Amino acid sequence: MAAMRRLLQQLQPVLAQQAALRRALHIRRLHSPFPLAAASASPPAPAPAAHSPSPPPSLLPRSTGSLLPASAGAVVAAAQTDNARNARSLDVPLSLQLSRTSDCFASSSSTLLHGVAAPWAHWTTTPADDMVLMLAGANVAVYVLWRLADPNFALGPSMIWLDTYTGGRLHTLLTNALSHVDLRFMVDHFMISLDNFKSLRLHTLLTSAFSHKDANHLFHNMFGLYFFGSSIARTFGPGFLLQLYVQGALLGSAFFLTEMAFLAPQKQGFGGWNTPALGASAAVNATVLLYIFMYPTNLLYLHLFIPLPAALVGAYLIGADLWRVKKGNSRVSGSAHLGGALVAALVFAEMKGWI
Repeated sequence: MAAMRRLLQQLQPVLAQQAALRRALHIRRLHSPFPLAAASASPPAPAPAAHSPSPPPSLLPRSTGSLLPASAGAVVAAAQTDNARNARSLDVPLSLQLSRTSDCFASSSSTLLHGVAAPWAHWTTTPADDMVLMLAGANVAVYVLWRLADPNFALGPSMIWLDTYTGGRLHTLLTNALSHVDLRFMVDHFMISLDNFKSLRLHTLLTSAFSHKDANHLFHNMFGLYFFGSSIARTFGPGFLLQLYVQGALLGSAFFLTEMAFLAPQKQGFGGWNTPALGASAAVNATVLLYIFMYPTNLLYLHLFIPLPAALVGAYLIGADLWRVKKGNSRVSGSAHLGGALVAALVFAEMKGWI
């Protein structure tokens, strides 16, 4: 017994030291925002240097005199980290590699790409693909309004069958819709024209970029937005894609009005100075061409069948639009497309630090 007592007396300081160490680790876990990291045996990292607080979130991006959001560099770095974590083969065509990012943009010398506290970064937490779907959904919704505004829409065979199937309730719904939305309303508020501009319906500069009367026109624009817009949104964030879409739409509308005012024939009717236009082509063109500027050697399929380097596809698109402007009287507005192309060129130049 005496030997056991002496052994316990010798071990008592060691046990007390271990108990004190356990209490210290428990306190660190309680006060650390990362309990598992706080329990590490490594010495704590030095406190970060004090910095000024980030500006508060804002519903609209503050004007910086720039086309690029100030936190794009941080978004690129985060995207590259995520891509490194989920690395995959790059030897695949466009349809399988649209989300790939490029190292060259993270090392851009543009100061705008190195900021990390721009208000736009807090404006939306919408996932990248959801932003693309939201833009596409807005375009589809306006297309439905065009269908409802058409008096012949309710007289189609399919609508008559649906009306019979629903017991006449569909006819009542369409009648109520037509009392609020008609073709005059859609032309005044969802088409861009010199007449609308002179009448100060300036919202049509943007609303026309969500407007399609033809299902084929809608499909082709949304097809391009989905594939190329998804890549841009995953690289730079959903807010960046939204800004790119809006800027492409606005400059495309401005280019179209300029063409109508100075280049179009001074006559009434189609092809004349007051020809109206609609469609998301300028906004989608800005998205497509920014992708092409970023990845000029990627393989794209022209008209879905002809494999070409992205740079050649971009040259074809811009050349075709220049030819449309020169020829005039085209049902496709080359000037609006060129407005979107200019937005893409300016954004890319700012990425590279050229402007």
